[in-house]
Amino acid sequence: MADRPAYYITTPIYYVNDVPHIGHMYTTLACDVLARFKRLDGFHVKFLTGTDEHGQKVDKAARLSGLDPQTFTDKVSENFRALARLMNFSNDDFIRTTEARHVHSCQALWQTLLANDQIYLGSYAGWYAVRDEAFYAEAELTTGPGGDKLAPSGAPVEWVEEPSYFFRLSQWQEPLLRLYADNPEFVLPRSRLNEVVSFVRGGLQDLSISRTTFQWGIPVPDDPAHVMYVWLDALTNYITAIGYPEVNTEDFQTFWPADVHMVGKDILRFHAVYWPAFLMAAGLAPPKRVFAHGWWTVEGQKMSKSLGNAIDPLHLIETYGRDQVRYVMLREVPFGNDGDFSHESVVGRINGELANDFGNLVQRVLSMVAKNCGGTVPTPGPQTGEDAELLTACNGLLPAVRDAMDRQAFHEALDAIWAVIRAANGYVDRQAPWALRKSDPDRMRTVLYVLMEAIRHLGILTQPFVPEAAGRILDQLAVGPDARSFAHLGDRHGLVAGTPVPAPTGVFPRHEVAAAAGEGTA
Repeated sequence: MADRPAYYITTPIYYVNDVPHIGHMYTTLACDVLARFKRLDGFHVKFLTGTDEHGQKVDKAARLSGLDPQTFTDKVSENFRALARLMNFSNDDFIRTTEARHVHSCQALWQTLLANDQIYLGSYAGWYAVRDEAFYAEAELTTGPGGDKLAPSGAPVEWVEEPSYFFRLSQWQEPLLRLYADNPEFVLPRSRLNEVVSFVRGGLQDLSISRTTFQWGIPVPDDPAHVMYVWLDALTNYITAIGYPEVNTEDFQTFWPADVHMVGKDILRFHAVYWPAFLMAAGLAPPKRVFAHGWWTVEGQKMSKSLGNAIDPLHLIETYGRDQVRYVMLREVPFGNDGDFSHESVVGRINGELANDFGNLVQRVLSMVAKNCGGTVPTPGPQTGEDAELLTACNGLLPAVRDAMDRQAFHEALDAIWAVIRAANGYVDRQAPWALRKSDPDRMRTVLYVLMEAIRHLGILTQPFVPEAAGRILDQLAVGPDARSFAHLGDRHGLVAGTPVPAPTGVFPRHEVAAAAGEGTA
């Protein structure tokens, strides 16, 4: 693997106190698209996801379900594995924090931090939100309608007093500020970096990193009355999966530091403040980037159990199709912003962009090839300026898409791809190959060849977003599995005249809003 650059991307590990919904799907989808893109671009990729199975919230959810915590987590964790299979995610590993490899990794990290004088025993008295598994300062709290104190997330807090081990987070204020200053893209979008910098500049207090009031967690080495704070436990998964504490292994040396930790904006502080501090305190490099994306509402309302409006990914796929859901989720809003899910918007994107723009382009071009070129790739003649213009646009697409993907600007990547799709549709309309069939058959064959080449480029570049549909498009061009990487873009790898191509079939069916809306909440 030494001849290929490495790329390590992670989802957050999902908390197993509920069933998966589109918020979980969204984060993992973004990672999947990026992982697929990098593989096609020649990278040696590791794509990690998994489940976070310890902590007071899980312990409480297990008791409410009438199960012991391990049985409960075994059951709920499988729901997240099922989501990965359902969405055709290409993760290389699925980690559970109850695994022996992870317990070993966490306890090794603890011992390293202790040996580096970064942990000390004290006592904690302060506000804790079980729902967030987070401690909050008095100044961060608000008062709810009933007089209860609330965390910034809206979660109720409770006063906790107990013995606790502490991490010397206060020592890492200046190193963290230097990290952010030296790496202005350490947190994206940039507005979120400003939030992080403001929080750290406000002063850091030492962090309580153990609990004694419950036992569902990883025992602190040599002091089993304490279990590790769930976030120290959870964040360590990113290095567990590449072999920590063995840091001289090929996996660790290849993949650390991680290229992107993809997270929701609600857990940015843990990833952009606590995690790099833990790592630097242990003598390890921080990750290269933390990308904090926005939240989804549903038809204008926040997703919540009480409203019963959490969207079930299975229903979405059964209604619209897997690739269609993948496309719409990353097309609908600029990645990083908040978005609103509506069935009307989903159907509009599917019909307008997938069916009309892309699907119709493929169908009408390949139908003309089937009818007028004997079902084979036509032999092109001399190119005109307009032919060259479309092919040049195709050949220039990869650098534009690559730049957007490297910034996790998935919407920009799709904008660039769809600009070429629309250019190809405009070219069809102007060239009118159906008319050339009688007036100039040689020119018709050139036009159809140019269009097939455009579709080949588009099929290859849309594979990360709509892998199954793109695969069917490339099948219809007789582009083999070994010719679908980005290395095969460009004229040098163009379609060979005379190659038989199969009869075309539709790729993106149209949908109706009335049939789709009104169902599918979990």
